[in-house]
Amino acid sequence: MPDPNAAVTEVEGRRLRLTHLDRVLYPRTGFSKAAVLHYYAQVGPAMLPHLLDRPASFLRMPEGVEGQRFWAKRVPPGAPAWVRGLDVEHHHETLHQVVVADLPTLLWAANLGCLEVHVPQWRLAPRTHDRLIVDLDPGPGATVVECCAVALAARELLAADGLAAYPKTTGSKGLHLTVALVATPAGQVGDYARELARRLRQAHPGLVVDRMAKQLRPDRVFVDWSQNSSAKTTAAAYSLRAGAEPGVSTPLAWSEVADCGRAEELAFTPEQVAARVGKDGDLQAGLTDPAAAGRLPT
Repeated sequence: MPDPNAAVTEVEGRRLRLTHLDRVLYPRTGFSKAAVLHYYAQVGPAMLPHLLDRPASFLRMPEGVEGQRFWAKRVPPGAPAWVRGLDVEHHHETLHQVVVADLPTLLWAANLGCLEVHVPQWRLAPRTHDRLIVDLDPGPGATVVECCAVALAARELLAADGLAAYPKTTGSKGLHLTVALVATPAGQVGDYARELARRLRQAHPGLVVDRMAKQLRPDRVFVDWSQNSSAKTTAAAYSLRAGAEPGVSTPLAWSEVADCGRAEELAFTPEQVAARVGKDGDLQAGLTDPAAAGRLPT
């Protein structure tokens, strides 16, 4: 049956058929598929540089956050010929994954119900990484406020090693710090991340854990150094998150991290994030400047 709410539009010279625009994807707030597409169209210019040449993994929920959800990685049958792909070796197979190279591809994926966009810390091939990620995950009894305290401590250690970190919310409960690197062997990045987590735990034993064991995590922040594995991905900057309400993995100014006193201060709606981008641009633009990439200490 034809979709009465479908629309055909052209984006940067690419023809897109957008369907079920009135479908509510976040029932608690009434946030619709049309609103999802509008949000990604607004933030796309800031988001796309962070997706460049990185194979995407999508959390896809065609019926919304209360319906079936599954991970989508392959370029699906029937995808437009202009959707770029990249062959990525996984444990037992090679997948031809989507690379979100432009705004038409981002909106095409969103139209399929791909609400979350996740990418690895490498481009084109997993042997070398150009990103270091510090994933701060609050345990029971802790919040993003405690994550901010750990983030500030991590920033000091990174700066002492000549590395500049850029903070963003995960869009859920924690924080990500991202460091741009010159191409660095994956194992070296992982080793540095693990050592950084150990240093943070030694300096702040009452606040930080660097092991996943559940009994260690109440009232503390887990520094998940394993997110630097080539096989893992993290939510991209500006990605929506599939909670009950539409959260966003939101780039922050360091002043916001330092001044945070309540978790609510760092929870942003898509409308707020689009307004922030319109006012301040991309707070993580420095990550995409090759001249600003750092080198890990030897």
